[in-house]
Amino acid sequence: MSTAAASGRVDEQERLARVALGRLTEPGDPRLLDLVAELGACRLREALGEQGGQGALDGLAIDASGRVEGCDPEADLEKADRLGIRFVVPGDDEWPTALEDLRSVPPLHARGGPPLGLWVRGPLDLRALESSVAVVGSRSATTYGTEVATDVAVRVARAGRVVVSGAAFGIDQAAHRGAFVGQGPTVAVLACGADRDYPKAHQQLLAAIATEGAVVSEAPLDDPPTRVRFLARNRLIAALSQGTVVVEAAVRSGALNTSTWAERLRRVVMAVPGPVTSVQSQGVHQLLRRGEASLVTSGEDVLELVGAAGECLVPEPRAAPTRRDRLTARERQVLDGVPAAGPAPTDEVARGAGMGVLEVGSALRRLAAAGLVETAPEGWRLSPTARDDLR
Repeated sequence: MSTAAASGRVDEQERLARVALGRLTEPGDPRLLDLVAELGACRLREALGEQGGQGALDGLAIDASGRVEGCDPEADLEKADRLGIRFVVPGDDEWPTALEDLRSVPPLHARGGPPLGLWVRGPLDLRALESSVAVVGSRSATTYGTEVATDVAVRVARAGRVVVSGAAFGIDQAAHRGAFVGQGPTVAVLACGADRDYPKAHQQLLAAIATEGAVVSEAPLDDPPTRVRFLARNRLIAALSQGTVVVEAAVRSGALNTSTWAERLRRVVMAVPGPVTSVQSQGVHQLLRRGEASLVTSGEDVLELVGAAGECLVPEPRAAPTRRDRLTARERQVLDGVPAAGPAPTDEVARGAGMGVLEVGSALRRLAAAGLVETAPEGWRLSPTARDDLR
């Protein structure tokens, strides 16, 4: 079997038809969902070349008419085979069944539905995405954002989960590199052909991702990225992952489109807060203010939210214990009886504590040994350490 054809029980004519449909239509065209279900990929491919269709079929045929002449699915699969790229379709063993959730979600920005297939460059079996987390955010990331994205990805990768992102500058790049540090696989979902290095400056990054992970796209080979294809790509990032973490995002960031898809798909949506003065965190804070995302500050927080019940629980942060915390209840009562304003004799401390003089005298000596009170000519006073604890 060629590397272009993934393993499974899929009829090769079905695979060829889906390759062809990918050439004839735009990724995420919602009209495809019902038409493929009604006619099947093979019949739909034929119908797009015929005249006299009606409704959605007629409109799709008109849109595809300019692409029919250059459509050669056999050549696409042959090229993919030479490049070590495979085309995975529904019915293949590694087809991510999570993508089927897109069937029940209404289109967003005229994009929707599961993809016809996925072009995959890299050895990672896509079933590994059943345990994955997407980390997305601003291309114009701050130092704070890249550090947080890297730290989150490192922890997620070390926990054995796949890190998913889009290979863009900024947060995406930091997420992929964090996965490398965590010695885990990472997946880049592109808005262009899987054989293209986009952005060009990330040629080495994409090559590294494809070494142990995967570069994935629904767009045909050679196809360039467009704004519409980026919007279509975002639904795949959200659907393929158990949860999506937004690290930095301006109000109009594409990362918010991904988080919207994740919310619609009932995936876990998480957001990392940033400085209130940062434009790159305004979109994140909007998500948190609206209750559309859970606040996370670490990879441990992320793992707790995407894990099974009781798995990866993060202990609540606690302040370091003070000397006062180590006292008995009676000793704390005596300490509270020592006036903060100045020294006091033992009997005055006893009245303040509401306890007997003998017991208070004994407790004061223990408190002095603990460094919490000290003697003065007029009696007992709080030590500087005890005063600090009161602040």
